[in-house]
Amino acid sequence: MLCPWACLIMAIGISALILGLWPMHLIWTYYCIIRTRMVGPVVKLLLLVAATVILILWLIVGIPGSVLAGLLYGFLAPIMATFDAVGEGKENTFVHCFVDGTWSTITGSCTVVRDLKDMLFHSYFSIMDDLRLQTPCGKPYEIRLLDIPGALLSAACGLILDVIMFTLIAIYKCPVMLFKGWKRLIQDLIGREGPFLETACVPFAGLAILLWPFAVLGAVLASILSSIPLGLFGAVVAYQESSVVMGLSYAVSSVSIFDEYTNDVLDMAPGSCFPRLKYRKQKNEDSSHGGQLSKPGSFDKENQEGKKPLNRVTSFKNSMDEFNPFKMLDHLFAECKRQGEVLVNEGVITMKDIQETKSGKVGSGVLNVGLPAYVILNALLRSAKSNSNGLILSKFT
Repeated sequence: MLCPWACLIMAIGISALILGLWPMHLIWTYYCIIRTRMVGPVVKLLLLVAATVILILWLIVGIPGSVLAGLLYGFLAPIMATFDAVGEGKENTFVHCFVDGTWSTITGSCTVVRDLKDMLFHSYFSIMDDLRLQTPCGKPYEIRLLDIPGALLSAACGLILDVIMFTLIAIYKCPVMLFKGWKRLIQDLIGREGPFLETACVPFAGLAILLWPFAVLGAVLASILSSIPLGLFGAVVAYQESSVVMGLSYAVSSVSIFDEYTNDVLDMAPGSCFPRLKYRKQKNEDSSHGGQLSKPGSFDKENQEGKKPLNRVTSFKNSMDEFNPFKMLDHLFAECKRQGEVLVNEGVITMKDIQETKSGKVGSGVLNVGLPAYVILNALLRSAKSNSNGLILSKFT
């Protein structure tokens, strides 16, 4: 009963706003783009074309969208109000099931129209004024037209190469993922580990064994799809470096990166047989062609393990071996225990807090939330005062 009225309010209100303000939006958008000093002439021309397309689509999509939004809101808002009517603390729930969600749905429709009016009439013009009046810190943003053909060439070559090579690599390693996955699931089934730990989950875990080939097929398709953005990114590299050779080098290197990553995921031999070329002119880039990746100080300051620079190894997985999260958690729990004993002696943590945590009741959260937060805050302050590269969890370590 309320759906047609809410739909009528939102459809008429939103459509009137879109049609009434569209000429102002068109004129003011063109004016702000032409007068802005943030971008150069070529970018202004592209922005004018893009703004024209967006404004036309706004007319085409906005008016039918207002009708659809009104139908959905008018139908769903009373239903959700009915759920609230039978909630806890409600008296005469039978009456509330009919009363709640009636007038509130009508007023909510008006609120949606009013909020959209504020956004289209105030927020939009404010954003465009910021674009028009803002001054660039250096040179205005501009597109180098001479680098566009090389970027397009790099994108085309990278797309063709990456799609073909990613597909071949995925198909080649598909049997490895299939049999290793089955082996791991069967081992978990025999040892009652992983998804087979709980008895209620055994049927679902058994279903996972049967459906594992479909998961492998999905991984292959995901690998093929991921080759598209990675191949097209060669255009970005070629444009940034003003070099077609760098863009093509990235396309070749992305194959090596993907091969190395899949080896790590499937626990195969680390590294890749494909070449890893240099695709950045800067010397201190984060790409993996020579150089080292320094790691900040370790969380375990006792052994000073984090003071050694972490050599860039061939495998992505091996570069994470030096950081042990379980060791960090052990120190965190030990510090929570030490700080907790101090706070108990000072009377900050009471017996009531301990009993609430043991019973699992939703209490004040002093032990399960407050104490770890207090320990982490002290660790951050302690690390900041000592100007440490890592995190000093305790002053006694």
